[in-house]
Amino acid sequence: MDGFQTILKFFMNQKTAIGYSFMALLTMGGERVFSLVAFRCPCSNENFRYGLVFLFSPAFVLLVIGYFLNSKTWKLFTGCWVNPRKILPRGNTCHFFYIFGQITLNALVAPVMWLSVALLNGTFYECAMSGLKNPAYLHAVCHSKSAKCFDELHKVACDKSSMPFSESDELKRTLQAQSQILGWCVIVTTALLSLLTTCCASCQSKVSHLQLMFWRVYAEKEKEQLEQIFQLYATRLSERNLKCFFENKEPEAIPLPAFQAWEDASQLHSFSSSKQHYSTIHRLVEEGQKEINEERETMLDFVDGREIP
Repeated sequence: MDGFQTILKFFMNQKTAIGYSFMALLTMGGERVFSLVAFRCPCSNENFRYGLVFLFSPAFVLLVIGYFLNSKTWKLFTGCWVNPRKILPRGNTCHFFYIFGQITLNALVAPVMWLSVALLNGTFYECAMSGLKNPAYLHAVCHSKSAKCFDELHKVACDKSSMPFSESDELKRTLQAQSQILGWCVIVTTALLSLLTTCCASCQSKVSHLQLMFWRVYAEKEKEQLEQIFQLYATRLSERNLKCFFENKEPEAIPLPAFQAWEDASQLHSFSSSKQHYSTIHRLVEEGQKEINEERETMLDFVDGREIP
């Protein structure tokens, strides 16, 4: 039993890494399905557009899904049309771009994985670049090849060119090599940018490492408890309303937060080093219901946006 609890605790502590690994496996599987089932290179003048659509369209869709699934997106934009000061507070107009940048970095994980896997496989890039009609690129690729290369490069991806097999095979290998080089460039660049972003965020933090760990644990527990409380109160309220409706009874009072309390609790959290409030709800409970100050403190939202070792 102790061994099982140890294993369970290990997986819980590594759930971010496991989640990214699972996402990578799904991306690889999706790319293979697209390559084998949906992708059919036309081997015509449409090669370039067709290949780029299959290379970047899924990445764009994954980016949009990443925005949709991030709760901070809706905290940031809900009600912004009615109250523009919510995203552009007076005295801190960079607040919106800071938070939106964090959301974008999180949303870019899946698209970058897709581009990396697709480029390493090389199928989409090979189709796209075989249809590129740029003279400089054609001279670079077809250097020391027969004259047919300039006219039949778009047929190489389908093995339909009249060039000798050795030349056709070399061209395919060249295009695949270019794709894989770009894929590794994307992976290395992303890894370096992730490291630099994490280091910059940690270096600018006014909170110690142990306090960041505590903050992360608190945020997870509050989220879990909040979902349970939502379920509990929503069930109680719906049961009371239905019972009163069918039995024609006066409803009993069920205490719920006021409208302004819901509005205040939905704001993105601003951490102040002078007051140890680890969430917006924590601050509201400690200080009571009141207007949120327009002047934001230093934002440390990266606590719920990255893994803390």
